Amino acid sequence: MPTQEDPYLYQVGFGNRFASEAIPGTLPVACNTPQRCKYDLFSEQLNGTPFISSRASCLHAWFYRIRPSVAHTHLKRLPKTPDLEANFSLGNEKIFFTPQDLGWDALSFPSPSNSVDFIQGWKTIGGHGDPASKEGLAVHVYTANAPMANKAFCNNDGDLLIIPQEGRLDIQTEFGRMMVRSGELVVIQAGMRFQVTLPDGIARGYIQEIFGSHYELPELGPLGSNGMAMPRDFETPVANFDIDQSNWEVVVKLMGNLFVYEQNHTPFDVVAWHGNYAPYKYAMVKFINSATVDRDQSDPSIYCVLTAKSKRRGVALSDFLVFTPKWSVTRNTFRPPYYHRNVATELMGMTYGNWSGSATSLQPGGLTYEPSYMPHGESYARWKEASSIKLQPQWVNEGAMAFMMHISSHVSLTEYALERSGKLQGQQDGLWDDLQGGFMDHLEDINADLQAAGRSGLEI
Repeated sequence: MPTQEDPYLYQVGFGNRFASEAIPGTLPVACNTPQRCKYDLFSEQLNGTPFISSRASCLHAWFYRIRPSVAHTHLKRLPKTPDLEANFSLGNEKIFFTPQDLGWDALSFPSPSNSVDFIQGWKTIGGHGDPASKEGLAVHVYTANAPMANKAFCNNDGDLLIIPQEGRLDIQTEFGRMMVRSGELVVIQAGMRFQVTLPDGIARGYIQEIFGSHYELPELGPLGSNGMAMPRDFETPVANFDIDQSNWEVVVKLMGNLFVYEQNHTPFDVVAWHGNYAPYKYAMVKFINSATVDRDQSDPSIYCVLTAKSKRRGVALSDFLVFTPKWSVTRNTFRPPYYHRNVATELMGMTYGNWSGSATSLQPGGLTYEPSYMPHGESYARWKEASSIKLQPQWVNEGAMAFMMHISSHVSLTEYALERSGKLQGQQDGLWDDLQGGFMDHLEDINADLQAAGRSGLEI
């Protein structure tokens, strides 16, 4: 239901084939392209997968709009945006691979004297692959203080998963309107035109952009029918159209470069639509946690909200994990994240609250980077506390919302992230200097056990 924070209506479900009409009776019956559409509307299809895709994987939508989207002027290339990257191959001199764990503080908002809209405020942190091969992804952060006035955006490079951290995003799409708040995520797929205005005057958040793949719900496996992110908790807009005939700009992104064309009417003139290729949002507080209730830990994959497949069978391009409040009840268990070296690269952000999950510093709006195979985990002080504390049922992460992009490949970082952001955290020198292994304190007992087993004792 509409609220003061979110005045819009939605259809619910993930992967559904929706049908929505702003004017009842607009959708044609038993066909997609009648000789003449009702009200002299134009029929237009948007495909998210090739025609020959299997029925189960085919994604597309039909629009019934006042003017077809082809009605615009020639494209013009805009000047290169220095902080926006799409090519993460070794041939790009503006990207770097490093095995060093890193962290960033939250970006500052633009000054009031500098007008920055949602698209102008993108800064690329890193990624891998490129849109040309339709394999890989990019991770961006954004800040903004101005609406996109008579301007729309269309990303031809890939699907966008947007996570607001501060400030609502009022998003108008060809499918209808969505209000997205901190604690929610929104996915806008490739080829969809949209506009962002700022009800709260400012906005800051994160973006994961995937090339050549689409987000899916993860398999439930032994969990069975229920749990994790429930399909009915995803919300898709209802048809909503304008009849504005003023001049508009539509900015198109391809291979990280921006182009623009003009048209003498709004791009948001879709009176009705149907299909299963549509944007959606999800409130992450609705995630249903599963956990170990006896001893030991489950892998963090149990916190997966959305996954995107790579071209390698059985390997995800990226898993998007969310960490919401939950009970921790295990016995005889080191409860914080254990020390580990993962094949995946982990990029972690936070929308609100406090986080104490690793030795790196993570605050709302900030970001941490833990590269493939490099060791990471708790500080020594936290290890000592967690190793000796009396274990009781504990409600953790109260008032906090953190997330992780679990990325299967090596992730490069941009020149902006490493040199120009001004938010790269300094290295914590001496963090592990006081770490003491307790093994040597037990030599007498160890030697007794070795001798009892018929083995030689340790010599110092």
